[in-house]
Parts: sequence; structure tokens; C-alpha cells
Amino acid sequence: MQRKHVPSAAPRYWAALSIVSVFGANLGDFVSNDLHLGHALGVPPMAVVLGAILIAERRDKSWNQAYYWLAIIVIRAAATNLADLATMDLRLGSLWATLVLAVLLVATVFLGRPLSADTIGKSDAKHDLRELPVTDARYWTAMVIAGTLGTVIGDFTSYGLHLGTRNASVILGAFLAVVFYVGSRGLFARLSYYWFAIVAVRAAGTAIGDYLAGSRALNLGLPLSTLCTGLLFAVTVLVWKDRTSHRLRMSEQAS
Repeated sequence: MQRKHVPSAAPRYWAALSIVSVFGANLGDFVSNDLHLGHALGVPPMAVVLGAILIAERRDKSWNQAYYWLAIIVIRAAATNLADLATMDLRLGSLWATLVLAVLLVATVFLGRPLSADTIGKSDAKHDLRELPVTDARYWTAMVIAGTLGTVIGDFTSYGLHLGTRNASVILGAFLAVVFYVGSRGLFARLSYYWFAIVAVRAAGTAIGDYLAGSRALNLGLPLSTLCTGLLFAVTVLVWKDRTSHRLRMSEQAS
């Protein structure tokens, strides 16, 4: 059976992932700040929820994309707290955290058996190449690391470089657009592009989420910003239908 990486041209997937990155950034801050759980205590409940989602997915034999997106939401929110835990509570510092997380991500994705062989999409007679990624424990581990790395970069751009959330949103949003354009031209190896784009999406989403929640001009506040971005994500996934709307499972289950 022939397998492929996730292609660069999957507009619905990347649009939804970009919106959920903003939503998850707000949700993570909401859990730690408005629910008063803090950065550390907010992570275990989200880990339990993620475990329940993945167990439910394994037991459900239908082709359902809901599990993938629910897991992405939880991981994105948890990554926000993990990044803040590392840089604020543990005082690791943004530069050291970035270096450590980048090394961990590269090791998870590229060392040992190539992650792309099992988890970055596949094709057969029934399923189009542009569907959601096939996932396993290693994929989700890489997604947690990439999300945490992107959050650290987003926060550093906003606060460490003293650019503010508005300027950081513009800069990181423009950079993300360049990443999408370059990837669409086939100038990245597809596996490298996928994870590089994931980090860029998370970084931009962090800055944009902080801007929406904290902007005096918009005056949304964290709870309302979380609600609005969550609704926007739900509408995007439910209304925008294309061939990425199917949920792929592990090749062992599909065969």
C-alpha cells in the first residue's frame, strides 16, 4: 500500500488548524487563569481528557474526524500551560526552552523509524491523499512538543522581544503565510514542512490569541475571546466540507 506525507495543499486542514491554535491558546490561559488552576495543575485534567478521547477513538470503528480535532484542542491548550510552566514557573527561559524543545521534536520525528512511514497520511483505493493524518502515540507526542515549542516562540516574540501582541501577531502571521506559500511550491521536504508549519501555526496562534484576549481596542477579554474563537473553529470544521473531512486510522485498523 502506497503511503504519502500530508501534502502542503490542504486548505481546510491548515485553516482549521490555524483557528484551533488561537482557540487553544485562549483555552489554555482560561484554564490556568480564570479557573485558577495555574500552569501545573491545569495539565493533569487535560491529560485525562486527552486519554479519554484517544481511548474512545480506538473503540469507535467509524471514520470520524471529531476525535482528531478534539485531541488537537486539548493538546493545544495543554501546550500553552506547558510552555508557561517551563518559561515562567521553572524559569527555564525562552531561548533554552526553544532549544530543548526543538531538539526533542527533531528526535521524535526523525530518529528511529521515520515517523512519516506510519503517521503522515496514506493513500489507497478508498481514501484521497488530502485527508487528516494517521495518528499514533508518537504523532501525538510530537504534536505536544511542537505545540509547546510554538507557544514559547510566540510568547518570546510578543514579550521577550517587547514587540507586543499586535506586532507579534502581524509578524508571525506574515511568516506563517510565507511558510504556507513556500510549502505549496514544493520547496520543503514534505515531512519537514509539515512539522515546521505546525510550529509556525502554534507561534502565530499564540500571539493572535493573546492579542484578541488582551486588546483594549477589541475589549473581548479572555472568556469571550475563548468562546468566539471556539465557535469560529466549530463553524469552520462543520460547514467547510471537502475530502479532508474523513478521519484516517492506523494502517493496521484500516486494512
